Amino acid sequence: MEPTGGLPRWAEKDQIAWVEWQVAEAIDAENGACRLLVGKSLGTLACGSAAERSLPAVWLTPLLTSSHVVDSLRRTTAPTLLVGGSADDMWDPQIADSLPHAVHEVPAADHALELPGDVAGSIDVLQRVMSRLDQFLGEIPTPPSQGRLKAYPSDKT
Repeated sequence: MEPTGGLPRWAEKDQIAWVEWQVAEAIDAENGACRLLVGKSLGTLACGSAAERSLPAVWLTPLLTSSHVVDSLRRTTAPTLLVGGSADDMWDPQIADSLPHAVHEVPAADHALELPGDVAGSIDVLQRVMSRLDQFLGEIPTPPSQGRLKAYPSDKT
């Protein structure tokens, strides 16, 4: 780690190792019941874990500037949804479109999936992202005994 502005800055390989360790601990604690990974920003460094375990995943604002993330997404065969904003420096629409995954790009949204200076528009973005997430979850094949994955657990449909 090298300090920058008083805060430690980890090398990318250390960030990847830490995120993957945290995710592996969480998945293992579920004793085989984990059916989906969801990560945002640095959490998308866990793409390798999803690929290795063939877990469906939703990656919000994935770090498409990281070769680790892109390479992991290229080898992922499980259903995967990528959500990013066109104004996010970490999002690369050409890379996203080159991957064999569902992509939801939000025009003018930043890395927080917000429209700077537009509160109402940002709330609309959140609604659209959640709707797309719910649609994606409905497309993931699941055994009848487990039921459909839902973005809104109280939804009875």
